[in-house]
Amino acid sequence: MVGFLLWLLLLVFCWPLALLALVLYPIAWLLLLPFRLVGITVGAVFAFLHALLMLPARVLRGRPA
Repeated sequence: MVGFLLWLLLLVFCWPLALLALVLYPIAWLLLLPFRLVGITVGAVFAFLHALLMLPARVLRGRPA
C-alpha cells in the first residue's frame, strides 16, 4: 500500500518518471527472476545439507519421554 501511495505521489509531481517506472518495473522483475530462483535453490540445498548433517544427532537423541 505504501509503495502504491509513493507511486501516486510521484505521478502527481513528476508524471513522466512515474510512467517510466510503471513500464520498466515488469521488465526489471523478469530480468531479476532467475537470480531469485537461484537464491531459492541455494537455500533449499543448504537446508537439505543441514538436515542431512543433523540426522545422526536426531537419531541418537531418541524419542522424548
